[in-house]
Amino acid sequence: MPTATATAAGRSTAAAPAQRAGSLLLVLIAVCTAVTAANIYLAAPLLPLIAHDYGSTPAAVAWIASVAQFGYAFGLLVFAPLGDSVNRRRLVAVLSLVTTAALTAGALASGTTALAAAVLVASAATVVPQLLVPLVAQRAPADRRARHVAAVIAGLFTGVVAARVLGGLIGQAFGWRVVFVGAAVLTAALGLATAYALPAERPRRSGPLFSGLTTLPSVVRRSPDLWRACVRQAGMYGAWSALWTSLALLLTGPSYGLSTATAGLFGLFGLAASVVAPLAGGFVDRFGAAKVVRSAYLLAAVSVPLFWLGGHTLGALFVAAIAVHAALVASHVANQTLALTTTSTPATANTAYVVAGFAGGASASALAGSAFGWWGWGGVCAVAGVWLGLGWLTTSVRLGWLTPSARR
Repeated sequence: MPTATATAAGRSTAAAPAQRAGSLLLVLIAVCTAVTAANIYLAAPLLPLIAHDYGSTPAAVAWIASVAQFGYAFGLLVFAPLGDSVNRRRLVAVLSLVTTAALTAGALASGTTALAAAVLVASAATVVPQLLVPLVAQRAPADRRARHVAAVIAGLFTGVVAARVLGGLIGQAFGWRVVFVGAAVLTAALGLATAYALPAERPRRSGPLFSGLTTLPSVVRRSPDLWRACVRQAGMYGAWSALWTSLALLLTGPSYGLSTATAGLFGLFGLAASVVAPLAGGFVDRFGAAKVVRSAYLLAAVSVPLFWLGGHTLGALFVAAIAVHAALVASHVANQTLALTTTSTPATANTAYVVAGFAGGASASALAGSAFGWWGWGGVCAVAGVWLGLGWLTTSVRLGWLTPSARR
């Protein structure tokens, strides 16, 4: 009869390949997330080039960047809840191919309307990361869940940085249309590879295909933690989006007069997010989400006046960029981990959370574009400050429509 020690050793040896496979899958999901997340922000650093190509001004085409965020929010609302009911492998493959086709159409667009339509479709279909995050949270050990979620979020922000830095450099050298074609190729390759690597799942649908969409309001109303995560991330993401999507307008404008490629290099400061994500995951696992979110909001509040000062002082802009990215990613890790664990339908809850965040980001960036045209960089900073205030103060008051447990 084998001893207890030998039995334990055998189990450990048998578990090792599964752990390695799980780690490799997590890496692949993080890389796929980086590529697909970049598609949402593809147009932002290319706005000056797009405007020149179409004989317009950067401020006049800034709305295309907000179209991408509205499209992503719409795609999340429609497709992300399906993660609770359908086979993710098939859905990831289909959405990746749709995104590829839309990006290719964008590269061939003959005007701003056609380009905006292509960006809208591509962004709506590029919701693959939010189909995968609930799977990562579900498969992670309970004491390391936030760190696993943070690994995917680090991939997401790496994609955001790549969109700005590589997009700006490649666009300056070869034109913005080449950037769209390159994104289409990468999306197809990584999306299909990830779909193939995902574990097989049995069909889980017991009702209408889009039943998760209809349950979103009740899921949010019944969960105070989810509601707070949604609103606070909408405020945080709105502040970040207002500043970051307008940054190319500031850097290539009269204040600094940088080229699109040089302005794109400024996105390297966004790598702070990729560094902070694993740290934030560890803090959430150890201290809880609430403390991390409070600290993140305080850091973001400090970054707004630094951004305003950065309108004419490059050093302040550097510090502000690092601070706002660190605040955003710390808040995101904490709030998304909370959203994924607060209900029995994580994909639906995650949909509510991410839609709220991107709705806040899209509306803030749309207002920031107009604010920049009317009041300059100071108007953009004001929009960011207002969104932060709304995100925090709204969750600090009691609302009658929430369940009693939410009124705190």
